[in-house]
Amino acid sequence: MNSATLENATSNHDAENTRLIILVSCVATIGGFLFGFDSGVINGTVDGLQQAFGSSKAGLGFEVASMLLGCAIGAFFAGRLADRWGRRSVLIISAVLFLLSAIGAGAAATSTMFVIARVLGGFAVGAASVMSPAYIAEVASARYRGRLATVQQIAIIGGLFCAFLSNYLLAKAAGASTEGLWLGQAAWRWMFWVQAIPSLLFLVLLLTIPESPRYLVVKKRQADALAVLTRLYGAAQARTKLAEIDASLSADHHRPQLSDLINKTTGKIRPIVWIGIGLATFQQLVGINVVFYYGAVLWQAVGFSESDALLINVLSGALSIGACLVTVLLIDRIGRKPLLWVGSAGMAVSLALMTWAFTTGSIDANHKLALSDSMGTLALVAANVYVIFFNASWGPVMWVMLGEMFPNQIRGSGLAVAGAAQWTSNFAITVTFPMLLASIGLAGAYGIYTVAAIISVFFVLRYVYETKGKELEQMEG
Repeated sequence: MNSATLENATSNHDAENTRLIILVSCVATIGGFLFGFDSGVINGTVDGLQQAFGSSKAGLGFEVASMLLGCAIGAFFAGRLADRWGRRSVLIISAVLFLLSAIGAGAAATSTMFVIARVLGGFAVGAASVMSPAYIAEVASARYRGRLATVQQIAIIGGLFCAFLSNYLLAKAAGASTEGLWLGQAAWRWMFWVQAIPSLLFLVLLLTIPESPRYLVVKKRQADALAVLTRLYGAAQARTKLAEIDASLSADHHRPQLSDLINKTTGKIRPIVWIGIGLATFQQLVGINVVFYYGAVLWQAVGFSESDALLINVLSGALSIGACLVTVLLIDRIGRKPLLWVGSAGMAVSLALMTWAFTTGSIDANHKLALSDSMGTLALVAANVYVIFFNASWGPVMWVMLGEMFPNQIRGSGLAVAGAAQWTSNFAITVTFPMLLASIGLAGAYGIYTVAAIISVFFVLRYVYETKGKELEQMEG
């Protein structure tokens, strides 16, 4: 690079409004916070739901899992609607749905009303899970795009933590989740209503941020796109970026549609789509949500009391945030691919150790798995090491890559399919774990997750390509 080019690059970076880019990205990550809060709030309301609706075990399970029904649908249609209405517009819709779900779930008089409210929340979670990282990828500079998108995972875990803390404080204030609190309403209802506060904040702040410039170019609104790019990067760099975005779309400048995912020459689905589906699916096949959703069951099986089990879950949450912070520091330095395969290898080893510990256990008089002190300690340490490796790799990096790996023309459609695959896999793993537990036990279930982690190492090394430092216009389909 000659001196004139270097001076030009430096002046372009000087004109970049980094503070604004960070602020609008942080607004988008509130969607991730609500994603986590909405997923975690249900944990403290189970007794209240059972008392209020008199649900059977099967009915209660459906009420708890009902949000997941909407997640895959929300993720799929979010990508498609984002191509039609805009990234910011879909995030605004998700904020409205978060708000309606929070109010509706808390006010539900019947199980049916509650399920409808939770499914609406699922739509919002699914939409936010794919649109927040996509929006960040489309406004942030390639130099630090990964770091900003990784904050999404921190926001998700932060949302889970705040939901657990809010549930605990409300239940403590009332005496129990089923007891009355303010306005004569049970504490479990207030657990849902608290979510209305960040939902409303998300909605208001979304009205202040710009639309994605890449979406505006797709819609042939070059003047609007140039105005946004100028705010973000300065006048000189804005014109250059606008030309690059326009050039990436010039060969195929029609309205994005699902059929774009099929290669017109071969008639087959583009390889990049299969890679996106693979990333989304493997993130769930390693069993992370089993640890998050059934963590208390696991630790009590190892011999801890219920109180200690809940405390261990808080510890796991803190470790998760710490691991994500490490990823923020590394992702734009060493890249996405190294983090993924190292994370897969680490998860494979820690899951294998957990499986080994579980195979040594015996069933006690209460039909629970009993482990020796040494094996119980091994299972506890291995599980937390597993959580660290996941949240330093696949947890945030999968969402970063889905937001940036697809070419401009197919980003919305690619996200729709990959996001739906992620939530479908989430549902499948969550639903099958109790059945696996009853049939092949903890060792068998975790053995399956271990195999998935091992396979994911080879999947990353063979099929995933590096996106670090690349502009979105350089992504190939």
